[in-house]
Amino acid sequence: MSTQAALEVTDLVKRYGDRDVVDGLSFEVRHGETFALLGPNGAGKSTTIEILEGFRTATSGSARVLGHDPAHGDAGWRGRIGVVSQSSADIERYSAREVLRHFASLYRQPRDVAETIERCGIAPFATQRVGRLSGGQKRRVDVALGIIGNPEVLFLDEPTTGFDPNARREFWGLIQQLKGEGMTMVLTTHYLDEAEHLSDRAGIIAAGKLVEIGDITTIGGPASRTPRVRWQEADGRWREQKTDAPAQLVAALADRLGPEPAGLTITRPSLEDVYLEIIGEHPVDSPAHPAADTPTALTPALLGGTK
Repeated sequence: MSTQAALEVTDLVKRYGDRDVVDGLSFEVRHGETFALLGPNGAGKSTTIEILEGFRTATSGSARVLGHDPAHGDAGWRGRIGVVSQSSADIERYSAREVLRHFASLYRQPRDVAETIERCGIAPFATQRVGRLSGGQKRRVDVALGIIGNPEVLFLDEPTTGFDPNARREFWGLIQQLKGEGMTMVLTTHYLDEAEHLSDRAGIIAAGKLVEIGDITTIGGPASRTPRVRWQEADGRWREQKTDAPAQLVAALADRLGPEPAGLTITRPSLEDVYLEIIGEHPVDSPAHPAADTPTALTPALLGGTK
């Protein structure tokens, strides 16, 4: 793998009993890249991310984040990564502003608290206790906590869960700004439009195995990206055809059915279409919830205090 990679994963395995929840994963994430790790529930995404964050240990294989083994990451290393997880630390008794000020004090070069509050859309409720916030508002606080230390690598695990459509779009804008600053990001999400909009590359996991990886616009290969032309025949029957030459097909339809064939549409498969096709070709195990290896709560010390 490239020595220029921010993250390197080689033959990674996480086993519970006789089951490999993560089964021989190998991939890399380049510096400044946004990489989406996609897959159904129970595929091994969150387990993989937690290994990369240092909150779980691998059974075998290796993982390197910024040149370090996450299982042995010290405070200095943790200060270089940010985590937006699916569970927050015990912060509900404090206001969002108090929490951010406290976490910022743990880093050598944190982001400005006021600026972070504005960028994450927290200002309208910054003085309210976190425990009284809605699910979407708490998620914004989680995002702010993930970036307050000004990390080099940011892990985003289902970051827009609970966001309304407008809040999701605002969050996308924030991620684009961070990307413009050169931040490396690893994203897991069930919103395939989100992955398509934000990511440079993606890997798709099924049953713990990496079944596809590639640029976000070409993953799945040319065949999975073939345009589809749909139209209605003169007798009312609907037809659909995949073709690499949609303009020629439309011209032929116009000659046969008239200049405006009824119901004519041309669509190119989205990432969601490609993803569903790939996942449909692979068995999906039921989710595993191993109580014996539950990751530690995301306390300030674990999130990267370096002072």
